[in-house]
Amino acid sequence: MRFVTLALLALLALVHAELWFGKGGVPRMMDIQGKLAAQRAENDAARQRNAQMDAEVRDLKEGLEMVEEKARFELGMIKPDEIYVQVSSPKR
Repeated sequence: MRFVTLALLALLALVHAELWFGKGGVPRMMDIQGKLAAQRAENDAARQRNAQMDAEVRDLKEGLEMVEEKARFELGMIKPDEIYVQVSSPKR
């Protein structure tokens, strides 16, 4: 009976040693969690850069439309091969 108890304790110690120091053990999990946190931080920074670039692109697209609108209505500019017709209301 004593031999069985010692054998089971030895197997338990072996399983615990594998858990703590083995391939999928605690040190590896801590390392992976650190890498995961670093990757998440990098992804968040990339998302912020992407959002900033998206806002800049939107501003440039909308900004050009605003510039064109101002040039047409305030300065009377027209595009090449475009016919400009101005309708004025009669004076009373």
